[in-house]
Amino acid sequence: MDDLCEANGSFAINLLKMLGQEDSSRNVFCSPLSISSALAMVFMGAKGNTATQMSQALCLNGSGDIHQGFQALLTEVNKSGTQYVLRTANRLFGEKTCDFFPAFRESCAKFYQAQLEELSFAEDTEECRRHINDWVTEKTEGKISEILGPGTVDPLTKLVLVNAIYFKGKWNEQFDRKHTRGMPFKTNQEKKTVQMMFKQAKFRMGYVDEVPMQVLELPYAGKEMCLVVLLPDDNTDLAVDFMIVMILVPTSFCHALYSMILLVINMISGKITTR
Repeated sequence: MDDLCEANGSFAINLLKMLGQEDSSRNVFCSPLSISSALAMVFMGAKGNTATQMSQALCLNGSGDIHQGFQALLTEVNKSGTQYVLRTANRLFGEKTCDFFPAFRESCAKFYQAQLEELSFAEDTEECRRHINDWVTEKTEGKISEILGPGTVDPLTKLVLVNAIYFKGKWNEQFDRKHTRGMPFKTNQEKKTVQMMFKQAKFRMGYVDEVPMQVLELPYAGKEMCLVVLLPDDNTDLAVDFMIVMILVPTSFCHALYSMILLVINMISGKITTR
């Protein structure tokens, strides 16, 4: 699974770079694993030139069994018995008049925990769209109610791959609401006052002299999962080629993450500002 983790990391960096170039004035929030696991199902059914291009886009080096790797990774992500809730769900919605290969169906279910549900896009496109949105709403506990807007599917749609991800956790060191107050926040264009939480406690921190930037680890209850925040210094120009990044990672991965920070920053061009 090490090769897959490396590929997913490279894919995530490339994805963040691309999203940052689209509009440097907006925030970016994404789940690279959701996208890579969905695309990997497409890759599983691809051949020839298409398979080659998808392999390159997913940063796969061809070594190891990629689909078994995703099977192990998704099993680990969805494990039970934790003090946080982290769930991913994959589903394929296929046009019922299409004859999907049984081997493809079985492999999607085996490796990606994804069943293929048959719908009639040709006969009732709008009902299919509502059905898919309802599935996503259920899997995200109501946080995402319309993943497909009007016009995103039509009578010619043959297959829709959907991934839903849901996370809920309590901080290991709880923030007290009464300490939340307005504080100045800097973007690359202006300063504005926003509501900020406050907590005085001991946390793991690091510092990157080359940027310069602080690295803060905020663990969730049980310390199995944490939020890593990369924060430029106050006098740092946000127009330079790096990003303010928040990453959700297993605590056991943090020591490796710190050594990767410079590599990530050096690989990312473009800019993302926060607001």
